[in-house]
Amino acid sequence: MADMDGLTEGKNYHLDKPQQTEGFFLKGCGSLDWGMKNRLARIFNPKSGRTVMLAIDHGYFQGPTTGLERVDVNIMPIAPYADTLMLTRGILRSVVPAFYTKPIVLRVTGGTSILKELSNEEIAVSIEESIRLNVCAMAVQVFIGGEYEKQSIINMTKMVDMGNRYGIPTLAVTAVGKDMARDARYFRLATRICAELGATYIKSYYIEDGFETVTSFCPVPIVMAGGKKIPELDALTMAYNAVQQGAAGVDMGRNIFQSESPIAMLKAIKAVVHEEETPEKALDLFNTIKSEG
Repeated sequence: MADMDGLTEGKNYHLDKPQQTEGFFLKGCGSLDWGMKNRLARIFNPKSGRTVMLAIDHGYFQGPTTGLERVDVNIMPIAPYADTLMLTRGILRSVVPAFYTKPIVLRVTGGTSILKELSNEEIAVSIEESIRLNVCAMAVQVFIGGEYEKQSIINMTKMVDMGNRYGIPTLAVTAVGKDMARDARYFRLATRICAELGATYIKSYYIEDGFETVTSFCPVPIVMAGGKKIPELDALTMAYNAVQQGAAGVDMGRNIFQSESPIAMLKAIKAVVHEEETPEKALDLFNTIKSEG
């Protein structure tokens, strides 16, 4: 028990100053529990309200794609420059050192490879595993319009239920099959379904025509998916347009780790996302850092 000697009664109660209850900076997340908000505030920068996620989870269905042959050699030196790292539990346990303190978004669905029907996924990681690995969010692939659409939606809702129980956000990743139209109508449908069924935030692709309607119609944050490797200026322009049109950041993989200078690209993307730097000036920053080695 604390020493009672010298204990004095409090006097400064600030009766003229009501306690302030701050709101939360992310769209649609004001009613979440404290633990959920705390995890989201690690993923998203509270000052900008945005995030730059580095996605390296491609191997769970593609195998060792270019740039991810050796995660320890290619990725871990650049990972500290990202806001968040998105990956699988196998890579997290086998490669990522325990002193890595950036927030982790864990891929929790899987079941098929590029040799089979990709929409045929199941929940592949338990909530207990996510808790044990101290992750900040769980990523679930959702195939709206896919052959196994219903199954993938139910996968997401199950993780939402379990995540809400333990205070871990659920990221719904909207997947686009080869026969699906990549247009605003489809992404409004896909993102809204995920949000209506409880996803905490959503990862979706950028489209040049109508992307602002996708972010406007969705009541929770949308993070732009990077997609395939494109020239640096094009990737910077895509990221710039996405955040200007309502995205709460970007989740890039190949456009970072397949770049000639991944660290320079990460810093340039962060300048666009957090500081609203123009693509042209961000490209100058990329070239400067690249030339400095």
